[in-house]
Amino acid sequence: DEIGEDEILSYAAAAEQRLTHPIARAIVKKADERHLNLPDISDANYKIGYGVTVSFNNLIIKVGSARFMTLEGIALSSRIEEAIRDSQEKGDSLVMVAINDQIKGAIEMQSQVRPEVEQIITGLRQRGIQQIAIVSGDHKQPTQKLAETLGMDNYFYEVLPQDKASLVEQLQKAGHKVCFVGDGINDAIAMKKANVSISLRGASSIATDMAQVVLMDGTLSRLCDIFDISKQLNTNLEHSLLFWAGYGVFNLTAASLLRFGILKSTLVLGIVFGLGIGHAMLPLRQLEQENRKI
Repeated sequence: DEIGEDEILSYAAAAEQRLTHPIARAIVKKADERHLNLPDISDANYKIGYGVTVSFNNLIIKVGSARFMTLEGIALSSRIEEAIRDSQEKGDSLVMVAINDQIKGAIEMQSQVRPEVEQIITGLRQRGIQQIAIVSGDHKQPTQKLAETLGMDNYFYEVLPQDKASLVEQLQKAGHKVCFVGDGINDAIAMKKANVSISLRGASSIATDMAQVVLMDGTLSRLCDIFDISKQLNTNLEHSLLFWAGYGVFNLTAASLLRFGILKSTLVLGIVFGLGIGHAMLPLRQLEQENRKI
């Protein structure tokens, strides 16, 4: 019983429509472009890092990776296995669609690089970031192709959510400070472990809740700005420490040699405190000026 492309897509989109994972969004978007009517699914079981199972009209629909199908005890035919190999050789990946424990079709996913990413990676290199890597739950070939396209230092493939967190811990034990950028449920554990966690507006709620920084324009275009602001704040903090240390030395010297009383010491403190606040606000003023220019 052959099933058409639109029907396969509608089943997959119906199963994925409540999820915020990029693959789920891509499938639902394609279904919207084809103006497909999607049934409302109320009962869904999502296995993080694998796939999703839903049921309606006496049908049990499973959508996910080949690994998910194997985990669910669904056999992969030789035709499907050949399609998987062909897709991976091209650097793409397949999302399986099974109905009542039989694979009825697959959707080929092609990675698309955000237009701002290459410029961002160049900017990060210029700022001294030495190691940039992709951590993906996808197969080796698509992950490797994307890493080579972007000039990444390393890539990790077929990584489950808990393994992402373990990877972060391994890097930290090796003496690295880890900044993890994620947007899905799969990234939440790793984001919690990372030294710095960044997400995007429109990402899954758990990712934005877990992130220390959320880029509100929904893109990575301001990622380098975060490092610039961080560096400026760190420099200002060092200057402030020296500033206050100098004030302390001056106040002690003035009190002992120039015989400053409480009134004069308080007056000097007020002046120095005001200068310190003005100095600390410099990065915010600079950011406000840049926003006005934009």
